[in-house]
Amino acid sequence: MDALFLSRLQFAITTVYHFLFVPVTLGLSIFVALLETWYLNGEHYEERIKLKKLTKFFGTIFLINFAMGVVTGIVQEFHFGMNWSEYARFMGDIFGAPLALEALTAFFIESTFIGIWGFGWDKLSEKMHCLCIWLVAFGSNLSAFWILVANSFMQHPVGYEIEDGRAVMTSLFDLITNRYVVGEYLHSLFAGITTAGFLVIVVSAWKIATDEVSREIFLRTIRRAVLFTLLGIFGVMGSGHLHTQYLAEANPMKLASFEALWETEDPAPFAVYAEINSDAGKNDFEIAIPKLFTFMLHNSFSGEVQGINDLQKKYAAEYGNGNYIPDVKGMFWSFRAMVGIGGLLLFIVFVTGVAVFFFEDRLKNCCVLKFMPILLPLPFVANSVGWYIAEAGRQPWIVVGLQKTAEAVSPNLTSGEVWLTLIGFTAVYLLLAVVAVFTAIMFIRRTKISAEDI
Repeated sequence: MDALFLSRLQFAITTVYHFLFVPVTLGLSIFVALLETWYLNGEHYEERIKLKKLTKFFGTIFLINFAMGVVTGIVQEFHFGMNWSEYARFMGDIFGAPLALEALTAFFIESTFIGIWGFGWDKLSEKMHCLCIWLVAFGSNLSAFWILVANSFMQHPVGYEIEDGRAVMTSLFDLITNRYVVGEYLHSLFAGITTAGFLVIVVSAWKIATDEVSREIFLRTIRRAVLFTLLGIFGVMGSGHLHTQYLAEANPMKLASFEALWETEDPAPFAVYAEINSDAGKNDFEIAIPKLFTFMLHNSFSGEVQGINDLQKKYAAEYGNGNYIPDVKGMFWSFRAMVGIGGLLLFIVFVTGVAVFFFEDRLKNCCVLKFMPILLPLPFVANSVGWYIAEAGRQPWIVVGLQKTAEAVSPNLTSGEVWLTLIGFTAVYLLLAVVAVFTAIMFIRRTKISAEDI
């Protein structure tokens, strides 16, 4: 295991861990803002007391998640100097701009107003306090936008020139309006709404089944969470479909890889199952639906889709000899895991919605609700494999067409140094995860929401 491989492993572990919390922050900030707006417009005193407690309840879960996201996100920035100094040298002029804007605008907004919101319950007017959580939601999602502006350049470079061996920005406008940003951002936003909404559904279902005092308010909450989550799921599906169509233009190798399409075909089938032989550049066996992949990309049953082998020859001629094929097997099954989990979530949320809207009286005796927490990892797994598809699909490039991953690692870095920080970060992260999850579970178990005064 050389320094390159270990640095990639370390960044992958750090990013996956960080990305467990980011989608919850994006979606739950919006849901908590909606809850407080609901509280603000409550008509009866008892209802307002419950809604205020409910807002604080999910607000506390949001704060725990937010703290974990900040800690893990800060560590990632150190990687650029420690492990990827050649990337920082080559890309600093471009990558640094959106990161600086993320800190100066989005992070300052969310960190400032989350403090005011947390400590300002009895110090601000109700409308001003509600405005604070909406600003937190705005700042959180603006933060994601700037990060994805930087990431989208790595996926599809625009608005730059190469000067003295470095990429230099020529147009910030081109960077911001990069079409790749639209697909990545919308997909991430709706994934956050889905993840947070499903979290609220699971927590509400468990409280309905186990907490008689709080049952009534969580019955009302779960209805709203179902609608919120369905919005997220359909948004994820729609944005994912449109972005996949765009990949045919922006990164056809990534597109062909997660379909294990080795040869250029017109029309191209959709492989439901494949035994992938990467060494031979083919699938030894596959079960495919004829013409479906072409239809998904072109909205027609006719249309060419470039294959991996032809793209490899094209890139070798353009960039020089080398292997330009990513991990096809990992991409293929990760894509199917993401899509499969998305379909399963849609089914679970739909069934839950039918139950809460039409069979509410039977829910309090429904023992199935007690086991809903078992399903909570589903959106997190989907987010993680989705990240893998996005990032592993551009390999061997760290910046597509401009710099390979092997060229970006710090030249004087040793395996021992990476092992030390890899083990250290992983151990600390594991400890923080245990503390955060334990704290959240204890809070959820012990908190009752009734009409008693606060």
